[in-house]
Parts: sequence; C-alpha cells; structure tokens
Amino acid sequence: MNPTHLSPRSHPLQINGVQRDLPLFKVQPDLAIAVLNILGDTELTEAAATALQQRMADIAFDVIVTAEAKSIPLAYALSVHSARPYVVLRKNYKSYMGEALSTETLSITTGKTQTLYLDAKDRTAIQGKKVALVDDVVSTGSTLAAMRILMAEAEAEVAAVAAICTEGDPEQWAEVIALAHLPVFPIEA
Repeated sequence: MNPTHLSPRSHPLQINGVQRDLPLFKVQPDLAIAVLNILGDTELTEAAATALQQRMADIAFDVIVTAEAKSIPLAYALSVHSARPYVVLRKNYKSYMGEALSTETLSITTGKTQTLYLDAKDRTAIQGKKVALVDDVVSTGSTLAAMRILMAEAEAEVAAVAAICTEGDPEQWAEVIALAHLPVFPIEA
C-alpha cells in the first residue's frame, strides 16, 4: 500500500496559531506517521520557536543542541529568541571536526542506522554546561538517546528536552516539553 491510499491522507497540526496538514508516510508495512518537515517553513518554525521559548523561560540552560538536519531551523530560531548559542550534531564526519565524539541512532523515517558526531569545537563549547536538547519530533527516542550519550561523553548536563511534537505513546514522553502530540497510524491489510 502506498501512502496515497491511506485514509486519512493527512493529519492536522496547529502550533501557536499556525495550521498545517501533515502528509501521512508509510514507515513500516503496517504503520504510517504524520510527517512534520519545517525545512523552508519559516512561519511554522518561528511560531514553534516562540512557543517553546515561552515554555522554557524558567529553565536554566546555556546551549541548545540539536541533531542534523530537519530541526536545525528550529534550533536557530530558538537560539535567536533565547539569546543562547546552538550546536548541531552532524551525521557525517569531516576532517575539520577534529577529535569528534560519535554514537549511533536508528531513524524511524529512514529505517537505517545513522551516526551522530559532536565535533571538537562544539564539545569544548558544551563541556560543563547545561544544555537543552531540541528536535522537531521525538518519536522512537533513538535520536534523543544518542544525543544524551554524546552529552554525557562531553560532560554536559541535559537541563531540558524540547520538541515541536512527540509521537506514539504520549506517556513515554512526559519529560519532553512539546507543543503537540502526533498519533501513529496503523495500516490495515
């Protein structure tokens, strides 16, 4: 079954007054997810960053940390709104990254193992600091777990976890400061 034959074909999402209809995408033979892609969507990114900044106003943190790539615009906007720097965990190692730390994660959207790298420069920037881990969607928790491993190796303290949306079992993500929750969509044979 291809995603165009799913019923419904999209899922509505409203973030801080901005409405989007998220397309459904088949990630397993019996499961589809609503895909949130903020790349190029400045209006939604700004709305989410503003709302997250308000929700995180009383949390003490020094640096925002995100994983490449879809959540980079959110980390940037949140950095501007909060006047705090941000760090991006990369998915490909480049020689200029020096003695980078690395760990693996499994993405629900690709179904493949990926490696996250914290470069030497950014490692120095977060060492001994309180960080806010930021993602667009927290779904299986694999990326979040990998981010936590890298923060522990870099001797940074995770002060908060924030995302535009959580997905799946909402009780599993009670610690995540999220603006909305996305259900998963079983596909019947």
